[in-house]
Amino acid sequence: MVQSGGVFLAALAVACVAASVSGSIYYYPSSTAAPYSPYRYSYYRALGMPDPCYPNPCGRNAQCREVNARPVCSCLPGHQGNPLTYCQRGECQDSSDCPHNRKCQNYECVDACAGTCGINAHCEVRNHIPVCSCPPQHTGDPISSCRRMDPQELCTSTTCGAHTRCDVINLVPTCSCLPGYKGSPLNGCHHECEADADCGRGQQCRDFTCQAACTAGTCGDNANCEVRNHRAVCSCPAGYLGDPYVSCRAECLSHGDCPRDRPSCVAARCTNPCLGVCGVNADCKVRDATAICSCPRDMTGDPFVSCRPFEKRDLCDPNPCGENAQCQPGYDRSGKDRPVCTCLPGYKGDPLSYCRRGECSSSSDCGNHQACLNYECRDACAGQCGVNADCRARDHVAVCTCPPGFTGDAVTQCTALPQARGADSYVSGRSGGYWRYGRYYY
Repeated sequence: MVQSGGVFLAALAVACVAASVSGSIYYYPSSTAAPYSPYRYSYYRALGMPDPCYPNPCGRNAQCREVNARPVCSCLPGHQGNPLTYCQRGECQDSSDCPHNRKCQNYECVDACAGTCGINAHCEVRNHIPVCSCPPQHTGDPISSCRRMDPQELCTSTTCGAHTRCDVINLVPTCSCLPGYKGSPLNGCHHECEADADCGRGQQCRDFTCQAACTAGTCGDNANCEVRNHRAVCSCPAGYLGDPYVSCRAECLSHGDCPRDRPSCVAARCTNPCLGVCGVNADCKVRDATAICSCPRDMTGDPFVSCRPFEKRDLCDPNPCGENAQCQPGYDRSGKDRPVCTCLPGYKGDPLSYCRRGECSSSSDCGNHQACLNYECRDACAGQCGVNADCRARDHVAVCTCPPGFTGDAVTQCTALPQARGADSYVSGRSGGYWRYGRYYY
């Protein structure tokens, strides 16, 4: 009984192990075989069969599955490669491991858009998911195919209301009323007018449209057209004669058509251009139909405002002189009143154009050997002494002396003395004179 019981227990164990291991997967994380299960051993021993997954026939990071008593190797989840040799960990487990524009496929990050969208379609990846769309000016199913769109397809029979037209502008359907109609083009348009009262000022209703009452050909030549109560009223302009609905002729075409009291032809009318143009006391003359205003002789002022008797102060108002110059009333060589321009003190130059500030105002502004002449520092001796005279500047003043052997007025001319002879005669070294016969001569 014990033996038979042992056989029963062994058979039961074999049945249990067979139920638990048949078709199971055995994982061997490395090339070294995992500890052998005694239950698998008992199962295959009881069957008298070798374990097909022991020792492990698969490569690293691969798993072994017994299928019909044969080992079948496959890479572990998240791995890829040759399960018989080596499986390496994949680039990704899911799309979150990849860049935003790629997705995880077979443990690799691949282009999410590759082979996803249809012909001519545009693909954009959003959170690892490809989104297909037709590009601008295209239509269709972006998953299968996109085609270039005819813009006029945007206009359908229901886009606009009655009596309208639909135009595509910048790929936007735009509705507008047909000529002669007005209203809302989306809801429908109606005639622009039924009567003149439906039109604006200056218009009248013609052929159900509001048109300008005054148009070319409404009135005659040279006539004016005015709209009154939506009707055109024609009239000749001032100075014109004739039938305004036929033709108006001008009062004049040139100055020669006008009388002497109205010598100017202006805007087809004879007028006197001097009326109310010039100021008080001013004279007016007509030249080429233009008024010329001027103040009379011996009067001054603005001829377009007022003229008054001339005064001497008027010679310098406005100032006719140049910059840094002053004006004073004076006379010219003929005795007529004229403005006289002079440079201001301390200035020099042309008083009619520009006076510049001088180098000096007095000799004290110059060096000791110079003098201030015409507001410039000059050599004090220049041109101050006579012929043959010597000059020496002292305190800005030229001191003239005749040299030894000369006599005379040093300011005008120094004359050489005759050659002196004798024991008591000699030329002195004193400037301006000489000794002779015991006396000093200048």
